[in-house]
Amino acid sequence: MRGGRAGGRHIDPALAADAIAAGDSPLTAREADVLLAAVGVAPVEDIATRVSLSPGTVRNYLSVAQSKLGASTRHEAVRIAQTRGWI
Repeated sequence: MRGGRAGGRHIDPALAADAIAAGDSPLTAREADVLLAAVGVAPVEDIATRVSLSPGTVRNYLSVAQSKLGASTRHEAVRIAQTRGWI
């Protein structure tokens, strides 16, 4: 988006269409936070440190997010959520 001359905003029609097609995120805010923290990070312990949670809690959030997104791995869940603009 960028500001218009009259102070309005311009939204790229293709981006708007993609966002509408993706629909509302099935993820809770915390699940999205954990997935975002998982981008490019391998060990669960590192993700836990980033989001100030225990590794077990992180595993639970990742498992639920994977299930909601129909992903077989957390990396796939991250990719799906990124592609759909949810993280």
